[in-house]
Amino acid sequence: MTEPTPTTDPVPAILIALMKGVLWREDDERRWSQLMSLQARVRDHVGLIGLRLEIDEPEGYALLRQRPPEEDDGNALPRLIPRRQLSYPVSLLLVLLRKKLAEADAGGGVDRVVLRRDDIVEMLRHFLRDTTNEARLVDQIGAHVNRVVELGFLRPLRGREEEYEVVRLLKAFVDAGFLETLLVTYRAHAAAGGKDD
Repeated sequence: MTEPTPTTDPVPAILIALMKGVLWREDDERRWSQLMSLQARVRDHVGLIGLRLEIDEPEGYALLRQRPPEEDDGNALPRLIPRRQLSYPVSLLLVLLRKKLAEADAGGGVDRVVLRRDDIVEMLRHFLRDTTNEARLVDQIGAHVNRVVELGFLRPLRGREEEYEVVRLLKAFVDAGFLETLLVTYRAHAAAGGKDD
């Protein structure tokens, strides 16, 4: 008689995947399915270290976020997920991309928002200080686009040079709190004479 093979608990693998970043349904259907069935256990585990599991089933992603101070149970833990300070132009670009997602959602029937680099440059140019050096302005905006790609909110399309898909994960980050922070940043930016970072 053979011994039954013990089944391995999928929760540690799910936790590791979430600690590494966003878990996308389209990238790992099996892990996504496991998360859906075990999300209460995952929430309990990450809650112990001051994190919160966020799942957006319609968009097909899950991620971990630092639990806000108002949810803290009195045992303040050190911040595990660092905050990233963004320059004014990068923050503004994120808001403009979020607006494009909202327009696509309102229009209906559009799953993906794809923009050419030239369209992104044109979209952001209106909000930046006028300059006589057009090439320098385009290079600066290109650097801001690259930063948004690094953050994971724009995805370059394979085989289609200079085209990007706006990643729907952006909706989870550009919310009312983000807009409030951007307003404070904008005021400071304007007070400093509108110098682009």
